[in-house]
Amino acid sequence: MKLHNLSPTPGSRKVRHRVGRGDSSGWGRTSGRGEKGAGSRAGFKNRPYFEGGQIPFFRRLPKRGFKSFDRVEYNLVNTSVLEANFNDGDVVDEVALRAKALLPTKKVLLKILANGDLTKKLTVKANKFSASAKEKIESIGGVCEIV
Repeated sequence: MKLHNLSPTPGSRKVRHRVGRGDSSGWGRTSGRGEKGAGSRAGFKNRPYFEGGQIPFFRRLPKRGFKSFDRVEYNLVNTSVLEANFNDGDVVDEVALRAKALLPTKKVLLKILANGDLTKKLTVKANKFSASAKEKIESIGGVCEIV
C-alpha cells in the first residue's frame, strides 16, 4: 500500500452542492433563497426563536410573580425519612443522606421537617430545623446540631 493508492471510503466525502450555476441545474437565479428580504441577502442569520416578525412566543406568555435573586433554597427531609433509613444512634448529615441517595443532586442547604413519627435517637446535623422537628428529635433524646 502506498500513499497514491489510498482513497476515502465510498460515501464518506460528499460533493459540495454548488448553487447559482444556471437555470437548468434547478438551483439557478435566486439559488433557492426565494425573492427579496433578509433571507436572500448574504450574511443573514436567523435567530432560533425568530417567528417572522410575529410577537414571539415567550413575549406572548403572561408574566406572573417575582423570584428574588437572593432567595435561600433548601433540600427538605422529613422525620419519617430519617426513621425509615437510619438506625438508633446514627449521625445524620448531608453526607449520610447523599450516601443513601435521599437528597437530589442539587447542592443547596438542608432543612429537617417534622412530617412522620420518629422513635430512634439520632444526631442530626442540618442547616435549619422546623420547630416541631427539633422538638420531636430532642424529646426522644436525639441531638439537633445547626451546621
